[in-house]
Parts: sequence; C-alpha cells; structure tokens
Amino acid sequence: MNDNTYQEIYPSPPLINSADAARPLATDLLTLEYFEAEPDTMPTQVFRQHHVLLNLKDEPHRVQNWRDGEHRDFTYRKHEIVVTPAGVESGWRWYKRSKCIVVTLDPTKLERFAQSEVGVLLADSQLKDLPQFEDEDICQAGVMLCDALASQERGSELIFESLARVFLVKLIQKYGLREDDYNFSRRFTAEHYKRVLDFVSDNYGSSIAVEDMASKAGLSASHFSHLFKRTIGTSPMRFVLAYRVEQAKKRLALRDEPMIDIAMACGFSDQAHFSRQFKQIEGISPSTYRARVDA
Repeated sequence: MNDNTYQEIYPSPPLINSADAARPLATDLLTLEYFEAEPDTMPTQVFRQHHVLLNLKDEPHRVQNWRDGEHRDFTYRKHEIVVTPAGVESGWRWYKRSKCIVVTLDPTKLERFAQSEVGVLLADSQLKDLPQFEDEDICQAGVMLCDALASQERGSELIFESLARVFLVKLIQKYGLREDDYNFSRRFTAEHYKRVLDFVSDNYGSSIAVEDMASKAGLSASHFSHLFKRTIGTSPMRFVLAYRVEQAKKRLALRDEPMIDIAMACGFSDQAHFSRQFKQIEGISPSTYRARVDA
C-alpha cells in the first residue's frame, strides 16, 4: 500500500490547500485541496486514506478510471462524486481540463466521527458499494468549505470547522442512512447551514436568538435546534457564544483596546458577563488570556 497521498502524485499542485491555512480545529476532520489540471493521467495506486472527488466542471467530460482491475470509461458530470476508499487500487485519465475538489479522510478518524458524532456504523464495504453518485448538496458543502479557505474574509476557524462537519455529516449520512432517512436529513441543506453561519458572523455583536437563526433556515426553532446540534455538534446558542469568544480573543491580542469595548463589540451585555462567558469557554479569564498573548 502506498504511503504517499493522492495529492502527492496528482500531475499539478493544488490551487487551494487546507494544509496551508491556519485551521487547527479542522485538521482532525479532513484535508481539502482544489485542483485544475490539463488532460493527463494518474497511475494506479493503493492509498491508506479515503479520497472523495467532487467534480465542479460545468461541461460533462470523458474520464477513464481503473478501479481494482475494473476499467470504467464514462462521462463525468457536474456535482458527481467519486469515492475511492482506502485499500482500493485506482488510476485515472481525463481528456479535458479538470476542476475538482479532493477531500482526504483518515479511515480511523472517519469511523470514530461517524460513530460518536452521527451515530452511524460506517463500514469500508459501504464506501466500496457506492463508488460514484450525484449529490449537489454534498458538492455545495465542499464548495463552501473551499471558498472559506480561499477568501479567509471572516477569519473564523470555528466557521471553517463547522462547514467541515457539515460536509462530513452529509457524506456519512449518504452512506450510512436508509434512503428515506437520508432524503429527510438533506432537507436542511449545506446552503441553509451557510446562511445561518453567515448570519452569526455578521451579527455576533448584537442580540441573537435561536428563532433568528432558525428563520434563516426556514425552520421552526425546535426542529432547527435539533438538526443544528446533530450536525455542528453543539447547540445553536453555544455556537454563538463560542463564536463571540473567538472574536474576542482576536481583539484581546490588540493590547490597547479596553475590556469593556471588546465585551460590547462581541455581543456581551457588560464586562462581567464577558469575563464569565469567556472563562466558561476558555477556562481562563480574558485578562489572563491577554497576558499570555502579550508574554
């Protein structure tokens, strides 16, 4: 089995690479790269990681794939996803310039995430049984994750980690749920999550209620809270608190900004409220955190 990664033998370097961005909260979830490559080939290899290829090219194009001795010659269409599990020999040839996202997953970490976070037992055989499928929602989740890396406008590791979780949960549900259950779960799309996360990013300095977030997704507050926690791993209001604290940490690095100004700018009612909530998340007071940053 090859110790190299898929990306190391791809014929062109990635234009976007999650390893180049300071996103430590998401490093245990996945690795993402975006590639554009002229017509070329990749030799057959067997890897220790799972690889998920998301096709973003608008025009259908011819692709050949050699997979455990089976030769497939097919037309690759936008939003089609190819999953190559660890241990499966695979090689490629494509005839048009490619535009694709490659997500790399550690099998052990993916299995642990599926069991502990989604409540699904995900066997390797499941990944092998469905090597290719079309799913615009999962592709959109990958695009949003890629865009977050490319723009870095909001600079939030918490947002990036949340989008990574959205992608993984939706992928795991695709493979681990019955079709009826999966069709129900996908009603809350990646776009819905992005609207909610953007709303928090734009309004964290003001009052935010669960009802405000739910309205962005077009759901009742109770249904939204259930879906959000199941996918993001925390309650909506806990997420808002963590986001506010994250933004406060960035401002604390600016030595001259008064604590009360940071508190008010990040959506806390007063300095005492800010200190309590900050310590609840970080385990230390804002002043202690600032002293450590300055040290």
